Amino acid sequence: MTTANTPVLHPDLTPAQRDCLDALPLTGNHVVSGPPGSGKSLLAAHRAVHLALTGRPTLLLSRSNLLRQLLRDTLQGLTVPGAPVEAATVHGWIQRRFGSDAPRTEDGWFDWTALAGLAAEKLADDETTPHLVVDEGQDLSPGFYRMARLAAASVTVFADECQRLTETNSTLTEITDALGRSTGRVEIVGNHRNSREIASLAEHFRTGGARPEIPFRSGTLPVVRHYSGTKDLADDIGGLAGRHPRDRIGVIVNSLRTASDLMRRLEKAGLAHEPQLYSSTASAGRYRDLDLARPGVVVVHRASAKGLDFDTVVIADAESDSATDPTSATLRMAYYVMITRARERLVLGWQGSRLPRHLEGLHGWVHVR
Repeated sequence: MTTANTPVLHPDLTPAQRDCLDALPLTGNHVVSGPPGSGKSLLAAHRAVHLALTGRPTLLLSRSNLLRQLLRDTLQGLTVPGAPVEAATVHGWIQRRFGSDAPRTEDGWFDWTALAGLAAEKLADDETTPHLVVDEGQDLSPGFYRMARLAAASVTVFADECQRLTETNSTLTEITDALGRSTGRVEIVGNHRNSREIASLAEHFRTGGARPEIPFRSGTLPVVRHYSGTKDLADDIGGLAGRHPRDRIGVIVNSLRTASDLMRRLEKAGLAHEPQLYSSTASAGRYRDLDLARPGVVVVHRASAKGLDFDTVVIADAESDSATDPTSATLRMAYYVMITRARERLVLGWQGSRLPRHLEGLHGWVHVR
């Protein structure tokens, strides 16, 4: 097996991103951290390709199925003949590795302690033991990583602890401790996604961590917009799609009822590109398998938005958070994640008679309409 770094030069990486990859040996466990827009998902795909060249099976894992689809599409342009990489969900890999009856806890998620015991019973270091690369690794618990270090030849985790939205999450320190004291740490800096205005607004919501660099590229101010109802919201989204026909427009919702109503209206609006809706409850078909590369509107629940990016983002129902303490770390993380999905344009929409408290005090960062 090859243990030295095998250079695979890809012209779409920045010098800092190439340096990050070069700093990762092809053996051992590693944690790579970085802010939104630094290119962690792209680097995770490149890292998986590098590891596949060692001859071992290599899996690029995510908790989110929608992110898995994005990673799968990214890999199609990177993989080297004879060294395939598979994008999979953690759920899918666990069931394949331990069977459909893998032990679970009372909340329905996997029993990581029991699975670690099973992995320890089957310890092997042959060519079939896979390399694992995990994207958005902060969404998985320390127990997953204690199990993974026993079940994999190596584990490389890309994570940002300021984006911990799941109930089973980990800090960077918890991930490192779970993978073992010899785990390497690398940090990638820079924001290649957001405009200066969008990144500055996101800073208002960030919780903890070092202050990331604010991008130099300037754009338009984000907009806080009041909608009289779902029809008004749908009409505005249709107008955005009409004015920016080449844009990928992400509509992020907190209410499944809002998502359903929006799709019904958008499908009747005669848009140039058929709108798409992702539903985590769909087993297959148009609401499960999306084309995230094509222009048009994509409606997605905020729980599935992490790791994605769009030219334009509409946060559709900010009023759903009106009863939440605006200083809540969970709320602030949610808006930090949603805001940083936007490349060029951002709308924070709300309905009702009073501006939600967490959208107050944003003058200077946004236009209010």
